[in-house]
Amino acid sequence: MSAGDLDFWSFVELANKRLAEEFGFKHQLATEVLLTLNRASNIVTYDLEATVHRPRGRSWSGFRLLFVTWLAGPLEAKKAAELTGMSRAAVSNLMKSLVADGLLERAPGEHDGRSVLLSLTERGQAEMIEVFRAQNEREYEWASVLTEAEQRILVMLLDKLITNRDQFDVRGRN
Repeated sequence: MSAGDLDFWSFVELANKRLAEEFGFKHQLATEVLLTLNRASNIVTYDLEATVHRPRGRSWSGFRLLFVTWLAGPLEAKKAAELTGMSRAAVSNLMKSLVADGLLERAPGEHDGRSVLLSLTERGQAEMIEVFRAQNEREYEWASVLTEAEQRILVMLLDKLITNRDQFDVRGRN
């Protein structure tokens, strides 16, 4: 099979075969699980950004910051970075444009003069209700191909992957 004839699943099959036969790697199922997990995550994220956020002039990252601030705020920028899985620098950069757009407010933190407390403006609150309504409908479209039991099992399995990462030396943000 030539590279032009490959789709995602035939590539995974080819990769597993070559990794085992030519290179002697023995954990093909682990490779398949993580390739599939990454592909699914990328496809869903791209779809949500393309159908919900970009038409409104927003990015996926901007949505994530507004979302955690909407539901958990007011909160310090450091905590927003932790909850979104973004770096503090990314949150700081996003924060500037969202403040300029009138969606976020920043105030000095309560505990030290260097920290920043984020909260949504009234406009930000209204936008998040509208945006999340559209996102939640799209999420439902994606998830509804699975039964409720399958959805719960998937969440349980993903939670198991995430919560057991401390068993080995995982790099990255929380």
